[in-house]
Parts: sequence; C-alpha cells; structure tokens
Amino acid sequence: MTDMDVADTVTTGQPAGRHIEPHPAGQRKILGLNWLGGTLSWLWLIIVMLPIYWIVITSFKSQDKYFTQNPLAPPSSFTLDNYKLVIQSDFIRYFVNSVIVTIGAVLPAVIIAFMAAFAIVRASARSRFLTSVNALFLMGLAIPLQATIIPVYLIIIRLKLYDTLLAIILPSIAFAIPLSVLVLSNFIRDVPKELFESMRMDGATEWRTLWRLVFPLTRPALVTVTIYNGLAIWNGFLLPLVLTQSPQQRLLPLALWTFQGQYSVNVPAVLASVVLTTLPILILYAIGRRQLLSGLTAGFSK
Repeated sequence: MTDMDVADTVTTGQPAGRHIEPHPAGQRKILGLNWLGGTLSWLWLIIVMLPIYWIVITSFKSQDKYFTQNPLAPPSSFTLDNYKLVIQSDFIRYFVNSVIVTIGAVLPAVIIAFMAAFAIVRASARSRFLTSVNALFLMGLAIPLQATIIPVYLIIIRLKLYDTLLAIILPSIAFAIPLSVLVLSNFIRDVPKELFESMRMDGATEWRTLWRLVFPLTRPALVTVTIYNGLAIWNGFLLPLVLTQSPQQRLLPLALWTFQGQYSVNVPAVLASVVLTTLPILILYAIGRRQLLSGLTAGFSK
C-alpha cells in the first residue's frame, strides 16, 4: 500500500480504491415522495381553480343559457349583459365607497403602526410606558371583532357617526394597528444597530432616522401590512352591516349580499358582481406579490 493509499484510508475511513455508492433504495424513496407531492399539488390546484373557473365563465353566460348548458362548459356565446346590469345597479357608488374606506383606513393605520413600532423598538428598554403600549397592542390581537361590535356600535351612536363612511373607517384603523405593529417591529429589530449609531453620529434626529433609514429598509414589511389590511378591510362585512343603513353608504361586500337577494334567480349577474369586486384585489396582489411573500416570510416566522 502506497503512502497515498494510507492517506486516503486515514482521511476517509475506507480502504483505498473503494468508493461509496449512493443507496438506490433511498433515491427511489425520495423520487416516490416527489411524485406523490407533485400529484397532490396538482390535485389541490384543480380543486382551488375549479370554482374560480366556474365563476368567470358563468358571468359571461345569459340567464337562459345558464340553466340549459353544462355548468362547467364554456359559454357558446359570450355576453356582457350581466356586467352592464351590475354597473347600472349603483355598483360604481359601492365601489367608490369601498375605495374611500379602504384607503382612509389603511394609510393612517400603517403610518401610526410604523411610528409606534419604531418607538417601541428604539425606546422600549428605557421606557416602561412603551413596554405597556406594546403589551396593549399584543392584547389587541387576541380580541376578535365580533366580541367588540356592540361597544363599537354604541360608541359610534354616541359620536353621531352612524350611517357614515367614517363610522367604518375609525374601527377599521383600530383593528388594523395591532398586527401591523407586530410585523413592523420585527422588521425594525432586524436593522443593524450600527446603522442607528452611524445616523446618530451624523447628527440625525430620531424623526430623520425614521424616514431616511428605517423606512427604506422596512419597505417590504410596509407593503405586506398594507396589502393585508387592505384585503381585510375591502372584504369586511360585519362593520358595514352593523354601522350603516342607507344604500348610499353601502360597501361592496354588503352590496353583493344585496345583489344576491335582488337577483336570486339571475346567477350570472351575481357572479359578474363577484368578478368586478375581485379584480382590484387581484391587481393589488399582482403589484405587491414579491414584497408580500417576503414580508410574510420574515415577519411571521419570528
């Protein structure tokens, strides 16, 4: 045995010239698991996409064709009459109301949560008050909206805001802040302390540090909480149902419920309203998809 063979034997623990082949049974097992996972993934994709496909194709069918054709068959002749009927039924008013409520609630909630998270992370170790505020925000995550709807209703009545869009905006801001603070504070804690020290050495104030340093670095988290809160408020049903009454103040989810009662037989018209309501959500998700996924991965995994 040569010196080279002895060195190979010492370093590898195996006689020289002997190679360890990968176990074929293990490879077949991993390959089998991959095939099983892929099959289940495609099956789940079909289950999820089938209702969406049915909604879209049905919205382009006429009422008589819906009852005579196969529900899953594409329409023989596409028609936009259902969309025209929905738009003529004050859909634009409901859409504008939903946009006003969503923007009016999301922007203040994200800004307040961003500044609160910065204050909690930077000064919570030196301030008992901010530590208590952080505990209060975390407590807000454990209180569901359904448990507070009666007190919220009484407060709105006392403030004489019932049947106004502001009656929906104010509670939406309050319920969007706790989760936003939790996600943003986790991101701000990841900012290296050396950067804060560098800004302080340059004479920057806390306000300038917030907007010149923390804001650019936590942009994925801001997009995450903006999209998440926007979807929650856009799809909200309980607050508009309890805090509004007149048709002029209806939001899209409540309007869809009204369409379902008004067009209980005209199913294609109801599904056309569903498609129009979902389009802004899809556009918003397509714009911020990458930031949303990165924000959820880094924010909720802590």
